[in-house]
Amino acid sequence: MIRRVLLVDDDQAVREALRQTLDLAEFEAVTAGSFIEAKDHIRAGFAGVVLSDIRMPGRDGFHLLDYARAQDADLPVILLTGEGDIPMAVRAMSQGAFDFLEKPCSPGDLLRVLERALRTRTLVLENRALKQQLEAGDPADRLIFGQSDLAEGLRANVRAAARAGTEALVTGAPGTGVSKVAEVIHLSSARAKGPFEKRAASGLSRDSLSALWEASEGGTVFLNEIGALPVDAQLALIDLIESGGAVLVGGSTEDLAEAAEAGRFSADLFYRLEVCRIHIPSLSERPEDIPVLFRQYVAQAAEQSGIAAPDVTPEHLAALMAQDWPGNARSLMSAAMRFVLGMPEDLSRARDLGLAEQMAQVERSLLAAALGRHNGKAAEAAKALKLPRKTFYDKLAKYGLRPEDFRR
Repeated sequence: MIRRVLLVDDDQAVREALRQTLDLAEFEAVTAGSFIEAKDHIRAGFAGVVLSDIRMPGRDGFHLLDYARAQDADLPVILLTGEGDIPMAVRAMSQGAFDFLEKPCSPGDLLRVLERALRTRTLVLENRALKQQLEAGDPADRLIFGQSDLAEGLRANVRAAARAGTEALVTGAPGTGVSKVAEVIHLSSARAKGPFEKRAASGLSRDSLSALWEASEGGTVFLNEIGALPVDAQLALIDLIESGGAVLVGGSTEDLAEAAEAGRFSADLFYRLEVCRIHIPSLSERPEDIPVLFRQYVAQAAEQSGIAAPDVTPEHLAALMAQDWPGNARSLMSAAMRFVLGMPEDLSRARDLGLAEQMAQVERSLLAAALGRHNGKAAEAAKALKLPRKTFYDKLAKYGLRPEDFRR
């Protein structure tokens, strides 16, 4: 996590005392004695937060706050003053300050606010980097995560399938992300700007299959669990492949070779798909990728819930790597969501809890999620949950939740 703090105060003695406090807490302090000195550090993407005095000669802290928000609306600015009062605090928060502290403030209070601001800033910058990766570059690099040789091999096979432009078969155990890999093949191919239509193969009729193929002109048709496609539709699909217009990618978690040998699946269709086969390795085959995937899923879950991503300790990652994960990436995603919401870390722990304890976990998670979605505004969160304000605050106190911890 980033640890940089831009410290702005015109009083050299105060500035030096604050710098020492930050140094002792292992923050990287960048100091400035005025807005003019500080402004060159304040820019979009600044990897840190700003801690500024309000009362300064010339351009004061409110001017600095306005300038910072103009450069980067998500840059946390914490304002300090020795002459604080309620109207000033209200003004600071209404203008977008992350928090407001009155000098002299205790080191503990200051460091708690800074830690919270830096967690928020880290999440914002990580999400921006992820979005930038998603919007540019190689789709296989952007969307298939992992650092193992198996993960790199999967990305290479996806690129090869995309270049080939032929029918393809994507296989893997349940939860490995068969449909996602199929879509990455499409996005990496010359057909990327064309449609990507995905359907469950089970129950598809000849007519619906023909309509789907027509809608996919110039793009890709993905049929999940293609082994479940009705026999007459399998024959129709072979004709559609020969007619051109779209490319087929099939997905399967079963052994299609065995199904074809047993006569449950068209051998002709199987051999067309088998020309280009991409197998997704299970998490049990590449445990070294679990930390990378889990951190990614935690960031995504936190963004979806509007909650600052909690720190993931090495001990927690080691425990995750020690598990088998039969549900693969899908199970790891669920674990990440539970982790972000403060729910039990695994199913065995959940089973050990009584009904009342499990209900309490769910209630706490709903309260936290509501605060996150409403940027720590308790009144709005209470209204969204249809709770009287007093009841809402009583519940927050019960679970040790503080609205200010959810402000971004």
